[in-house]
Amino acid sequence: MQNSKEHIRHCLLYEFQLGHSAAEATRNICEAIGEGTLSNVTACHWFKRFRNKDYSLQDEHRSGRPVEINMDELKQLIESDPTLTTSNVASKLGCTQPTISYHFKQLRLVSKLGDWVPHDLNQVQLKKRVDYCQYLLSYHRNFSWLDNLITGDEKWVVYTNATRRRQWLKPGQAAKTTPKAGLHPKKRMLSVWWGVQGVLYWELVPENTTITGTMYRAQLNKLAAEIKSKGLQRGKIYFQHDNAKPHVAKVVNAKLQELGWELLPHPPYSPDLAPSDYHLFRSLSNDLRDRKFIEEKDLKMYLKDFFDSKSHEFYSSGIHKLAMRWQEVVNSNGTYTVKYEIFYFK
Repeated sequence: MQNSKEHIRHCLLYEFQLGHSAAEATRNICEAIGEGTLSNVTACHWFKRFRNKDYSLQDEHRSGRPVEINMDELKQLIESDPTLTTSNVASKLGCTQPTISYHFKQLRLVSKLGDWVPHDLNQVQLKKRVDYCQYLLSYHRNFSWLDNLITGDEKWVVYTNATRRRQWLKPGQAAKTTPKAGLHPKKRMLSVWWGVQGVLYWELVPENTTITGTMYRAQLNKLAAEIKSKGLQRGKIYFQHDNAKPHVAKVVNAKLQELGWELLPHPPYSPDLAPSDYHLFRSLSNDLRDRKFIEEKDLKMYLKDFFDSKSHEFYSSGIHKLAMRWQEVVNSNGTYTVKYEIFYFK
């Protein structure tokens, strides 16, 4: 046919050989065959090929529909190593990256970033977590004793809590910089004990002081005195902290026996099962963003206001989540199942 693609391309080659420009060729062909037969963009494309000594009038090869690949081999690759990128898989299977992306979509595969976890647990550690959680779950089935549970931990609190944020700016306008805290930011160690009633006692550890078993025992004395002065003891007190060395020192165990508090075991390698880590400190870290403190008194005032601002439901829910978390550890054979946020300044 007169206006077929091949015929028009023959005309373009003829115009090129006559030494005409692409614009002239477009005008001549449209006058001869009909208005709108050829666009200037198309003529420029073919003239570029002719100038590169490519006089073929056939369309260039296009990928089109992704080539067929061995789907069993593709599935086996991904199952053996889910971290492979599309370019890695394409290289192994001898095809293009778009082809792999197409087949991933057909298999309904999506790329996800895994959560950070505190430890890479081996089989012995997994079993220990399960055993401890099973014991705690069977301790008292109704879990009403959690209302008498006291837990505590330590956390570094930085004086300058800088947070880098996105900014709305005009094109070419530089974003405001955010200085890093540095390798040795000014900070203080916070020790805090709490239960469903709220924070029972807290203090900032003196600067340049390391928490030892002796110091921790003295802190427990202050905690016990605070509970007594406020009349907060209602029946037997159950006490739980993690397995840090100062917490498991002999002088500390002796003090707990002297106080008559029942010490509950804490599953090893389990910050995800410490209410201070997964609840209180998580909330505190979020609230500390962008806050700056000049003096110790400013930090103390802030901490007092923060602890007092939290409702009874906040503290109660943090403690009562323990039973659910213990059960999840048992159900998952010891693995970390609840998303755990790591705090670098615990």
